[in-house]
Amino acid sequence: MYIKVNGIELFYEKTGQGNPIILLHGNGQSHAIFDVLTKQLSQNYTVYAIDSRDHGKSSKVESLDYKDMMEDVAAFIHELNIEKPILYGFSDGGNIGLLLAIHYPYMLSRLIISGANIHPSGIRPISVFVLRLVYFFTRSRKFKLMLTQPNISITELNSIVAPTLVLAGEKNEFPKYEHTQLIADNIPNSELKILKGESHGSYIINSEKLYGIIKPFIGEIVQQ
Repeated sequence: MYIKVNGIELFYEKTGQGNPIILLHGNGQSHAIFDVLTKQLSQNYTVYAIDSRDHGKSSKVESLDYKDMMEDVAAFIHELNIEKPILYGFSDGGNIGLLLAIHYPYMLSRLIISGANIHPSGIRPISVFVLRLVYFFTRSRKFKLMLTQPNISITELNSIVAPTLVLAGEKNEFPKYEHTQLIADNIPNSELKILKGESHGSYIINSEKLYGIIKPFIGEIVQQ
């Protein structure tokens, strides 16, 4: 399905019935990385799996900014009258989720993020080197986004009121462990889980593992 927000069209899939949960993918991906999770969640939840702008089947744009992507999600929630959704964001999707929780503090009931960062300095140096190299040859706006954004302050993290679960793989090759810890330490009502043996996306991309990891945090199911 498509919905028009902020002058663009977002593609999304809606499945299931129950309390709403929004899924946001990472850089260069689409909602398809959540096909397994969506099937599991849709047994008890209404799942909205979105393609971010310039990704998947959503509208292409000339440049990318996390704040624009965040406003797309806010408009999506408003237009569909989704009340207090849970939001799960992976990598770039986690960055967008943090911004949404900062700028719209009472919009979400809960926030779950995996492999997010609040500043490009939070990415491992070897990953930054690879990103710069690829950007040099491709001039991809998606790689430029990761090299220049986000720029979220500690004060902004302190303002998040939604209960938050911060996840990262033990072998995460993008955000530094210390950076993930920094995020969790500065969100007032947060919980940190470092997953042994997992990399940046090994427990996420069409994996059956993620549902069991987030289910206890989502809490008891209350049918709408």
